Amino acid sequence: MTEMKLIFLGTAGAVPTENRGLSSLAIVRGNELLIFDTGEGMQMRFIKSKIGMNKKMKIFITHMHGDHCIGLLGLLQTLSIMGRQKPIDIYGEPNLRKFIMQNIKIINFKLNYRIIIHTVTKEGIIVKEKEYKITCCLAEHSKLNYSFCLEEFNRPGIFYVQKVKNLGVPEGKKYSYLQHGKDIMFKGKKLISTEFTGPPRPGRKIGISGDTRPTGKLEKFFQNCDILVFEATFSHKETEKAKKSYHSTASEAAILAKRSNSKKLILTHFSARYKKIEKIALEAKQFFENVFIANDLDIISIPYCN
Repeated sequence: MTEMKLIFLGTAGAVPTENRGLSSLAIVRGNELLIFDTGEGMQMRFIKSKIGMNKKMKIFITHMHGDHCIGLLGLLQTLSIMGRQKPIDIYGEPNLRKFIMQNIKIINFKLNYRIIIHTVTKEGIIVKEKEYKITCCLAEHSKLNYSFCLEEFNRPGIFYVQKVKNLGVPEGKKYSYLQHGKDIMFKGKKLISTEFTGPPRPGRKIGISGDTRPTGKLEKFFQNCDILVFEATFSHKETEKAKKSYHSTASEAAILAKRSNSKKLILTHFSARYKKIEKIALEAKQFFENVFIANDLDIISIPYCN
């Protein structure tokens, strides 16, 4: 089983506060690091979190507003100074490539490692690994914004070891084949893998909104998330401001979480005007019970459902 946890590296809205930096979220999955947005100053919390500088790394930028992308340049330079040599894959809309390459040229800093920039031009699967995929969906914001989902593939069902042992099958590759859905031959008899395993077990699904208004499209995209990380820039009293600036209120995020059948809602991206974020949580809990308010450097482990 692969350990997975969320680390919040920035939970403020467009303006940082004394306790909240600009938007950034890290998902540590086994030995891999997936970073969503890199607001200015996020690298300080990146260092404080002790995530590690040399993991396999992918970076995803939801949109090209400064509070979500400016910290990328500093992060790339810091990783190089600290001796990183492994390549980094970076994903985002077409202007991201221009932003990175022009600034590297203007600032004139060199990297010890290779960056591979993947331009996202349409919705759907943008990463597909052996154990998971990452998909994107257009959100509704004042600038082109993609929401993301990390979705693990089903795991093999429970392996009935004793049942295999009773047949005299020696431990080793044959066990692995049966456990992973491959039939085997043993003493002239075909052993069907499904007879020695339980039904496939679901992987975990994590949704990340970026900046957006709630939409029916996102409700479908985030269906059955184990964790839904959604922006809550405003309280319901500022609903009109939320609409005009293409952001969401905590209540709207909670309603979307309920409609998408998500299991847990984590609110982030709070306007600096709110000194007591707990009130925003209470608003959300009127519509969805399992609400968590993210703070910088919060770490949330994500267990398997079964």
